[in-house]
Amino acid sequence: MKSTAAERTNGRSLVAEPGHQAFLLLRTVFTVAPILFGLDKFTNLLADWTIYLAPVATTVVPLPAQTIMYAVGVVEIIAGLVVAVRPRFGSLLVAAWLLGIIVNLLLLGSFFDIALRDFGLLVSALALNRLATAESH
Repeated sequence: MKSTAAERTNGRSLVAEPGHQAFLLLRTVFTVAPILFGLDKFTNLLADWTIYLAPVATTVVPLPAQTIMYAVGVVEIIAGLVVAVRPRFGSLLVAAWLLGIIVNLLLLGSFFDIALRDFGLLVSALALNRLATAESH
């Protein structure tokens, strides 16, 4: 039985390819993490998320900080679901969202360590986008 190029590359199955494995790892993380963190915006079990919100946010959007966090949670859940279904587009959505979080933290003037971590996540989301592009070809 002949195997197709999609099934085998250089005598190895696609699942064994490091690039495919990296794609699956990043896709899984950027599906699960945003959904879990999004859900936690409603429960605050992991953190009090309102402390990470720059005061300018409640000036621009005249709502209580917790209400804004509910909206943030919904967006994060949607982003995770989009990564699961359309990783090429979802990865860019997550990258843009992370950029927004970084800007928010810089405006807050603290939590620079978290901003740096989120920059690493942003680069990882862009790497997922490149891998998803390769996977689709």
